[in-house]
Amino acid sequence: MKIQDFDFSLPLELIAQFPITERADSRMLCLDGKSGVLQDEMFVDLPKYLQPGDIIVFNDTRVIKARLFGVKESGGKLEVMVERILDKHCVLAMIRASHSPRIGSKIKLSGGISATVLERKNNFYTLCFDHKSTVIELLDRYGSLPLPPYISREVTQEDEVRYQTIYAREKGAVAAPTAGLHFDETMLSRLREMGIEIAYVTLHVGAGTFQPVKVENIFDHKMHREIYHVPEKTVEAIQFAKSIGGRVLAVGTTSLRALEAAAKAGNGKLIPSYGSTDIFITPGYRLRVVERLLTNFHLPRSTLMMLVSAFGGSENICRAYQHAIEKNYRFLSYGDAMLIERQA
Repeated sequence: MKIQDFDFSLPLELIAQFPITERADSRMLCLDGKSGVLQDEMFVDLPKYLQPGDIIVFNDTRVIKARLFGVKESGGKLEVMVERILDKHCVLAMIRASHSPRIGSKIKLSGGISATVLERKNNFYTLCFDHKSTVIELLDRYGSLPLPPYISREVTQEDEVRYQTIYAREKGAVAAPTAGLHFDETMLSRLREMGIEIAYVTLHVGAGTFQPVKVENIFDHKMHREIYHVPEKTVEAIQFAKSIGGRVLAVGTTSLRALEAAAKAGNGKLIPSYGSTDIFITPGYRLRVVERLLTNFHLPRSTLMMLVSAFGGSENICRAYQHAIEKNYRFLSYGDAMLIERQA
């Protein structure tokens, strides 16, 4: 498969720059992957696509304040974007500077803290903070919230709330699991009252999710690794739901990737799992756990576009995205939702 197979023209004015006033007021395009039928809905209509015994799986990761600003020993300015926390004091990060910092050098960051540049691998640096406080504590104190690169404005006070899901609790992501941003307490209460089971996984979304695919043949693309956890309680809840005829709805591509990574670890059987994954889901991949996917609209030529094509069928997704553009759906993190019934 070639990268052109996942390309389309996205008008810039459809890239949502701000969240809508109320989380649940977004639109929702529904695609039946089996029939190809499209339906224009509102997100508040989600319950009518569910039935008692179904289970919804959320990613409970919490976005950390992953952006730091500072200077090199030479005095040159730089920006650090944390990709992944490695341990209490070290991180994997991207560094934007006019000249790359030397290995072994120290950089001075926000709040007067310093870090040592231990190594570089491709576009990522390993940094170790020279401070008794943990990385999470330092980022909470001195970092700033990282908005995606396609949101071309400064972070506001509103983003501090709206760029987190209402159920976010496990700190570690540098990008929000954005399909979950549509849910408010009213929607969660409605679902519980219907007899819908709610379960959680954790996948700490890395900045690599925004990295463009630069190769012609998509199978030459190297996926970034992300930390994930599928707890035993969630596995048991999914197994029970399936045993009574319920269906699994993954909220977001990250929830789906975590579940499929756990199934891959179990040689096809969903098992409790913890570790890092670079699972790459493309058309032809055998999906084992999820029957439905709630997601936002993604960038052309992205790994996320490949994942939804694998889930809903390439031709269906191509047609659905063209429909979304014609109907002025809002794209990307602060955009509208799409509910996809798996093709096969």
